[in-house]
Amino acid sequence: MKRVGPFLLERRLVPSPLVVLGVSLLAILAAMGAMAIIFFAYGVDPLRAYVMIARGTLGSRFGVMQMLRRAIPLLLCGVGLVLAFRSKFWNIGAEGQLLAGAVAASGVALFSGLPDPLLLPTMFGAGFLAGAVWGMIPALLKVKLQVNDVISTLMMNYIMIYIVAWLIHGPWKGPTMRGFAYTDTFPRAAWLPLIPRSMVHWPTLVIGVAAALLMTLLLSRTRLGYELRVAGESPDAARYAGIDFLKVSLVVMLLSGGLAGLAGVGEVAGIHHKLLGPLHISSGYGYTAIIVAWLARGSPLAAIITSLLFGFIFAAGDVIRVTLQIPFQVVGVFSGLVLSFLIGIELLMYWRVRLLPKGER
Repeated sequence: MKRVGPFLLERRLVPSPLVVLGVSLLAILAAMGAMAIIFFAYGVDPLRAYVMIARGTLGSRFGVMQMLRRAIPLLLCGVGLVLAFRSKFWNIGAEGQLLAGAVAASGVALFSGLPDPLLLPTMFGAGFLAGAVWGMIPALLKVKLQVNDVISTLMMNYIMIYIVAWLIHGPWKGPTMRGFAYTDTFPRAAWLPLIPRSMVHWPTLVIGVAAALLMTLLLSRTRLGYELRVAGESPDAARYAGIDFLKVSLVVMLLSGGLAGLAGVGEVAGIHHKLLGPLHISSGYGYTAIIVAWLARGSPLAAIITSLLFGFIFAAGDVIRVTLQIPFQVVGVFSGLVLSFLIGIELLMYWRVRLLPKGER
């Protein structure tokens, strides 16, 4: 126990699910309160803004479909990041891994010449492998050379951003796309099917939900999952048990990067049908997925819920931009506020705060 002024802090060894949920909701509510100040600054009544957002998202079929569409890449990246964070590998590179998957899928669609039935399966396989390779490079650097994983994964994002820009301005620029920096359109066989009257590419959504279920089983029911959890919770115990850190790191980043790569496949094959600028492929999904994973608190299944929450926030951004005439960039501000408040009140998960009686203050 610790005494801080009139308060007594009592240590919680293991926070209950109810405490975790309560602290997470408190962070979101605090972020909404801070966003109200931003709405005021733009001359918009916050209550009216939130009502308009609710009507434009949850209050219409189009809004719900937009929420699902945005949630797909967040779910795939978020599940992979949950896995990485459980092993204490701080993968900040999902954005670059997503773009790597998009590049690989585009290469298959445009240049492989495969028969139509093989195109989409090969695109998914190539996207997974590209994201996995892009993720395993920082894993090797960390284990073999002790390179900081936060820095290496972050820098890999920028490398891939410039690779995409070089490709669409150079060797892959579509000859029929005069004056525009993107590739030719994919053949029809390389387009993912959509839920009718929406932009939701349902095969990728199914893959995302299946990935959350499989990663849950991997963590709870397999030897690899046990090694991963031990390596994350107690590196000293992992070394004593003879756990191979190189193997664990490579497998974790193969899965984490590969899932982000699948998100990239979904974006180019389901939405754009071409490779184009990095900011058009991803609206910062790889970075937002960090918050999705953080809110999921180590549970791949919880990432389904948190990805839907941030899918809602992205869909709300469209309402904010079109209806309220506020720049779409405030979505990034809100995401940053959620992360800031999550980190700021993390203490409440592990310490119970009690006000001392007057006689003991």
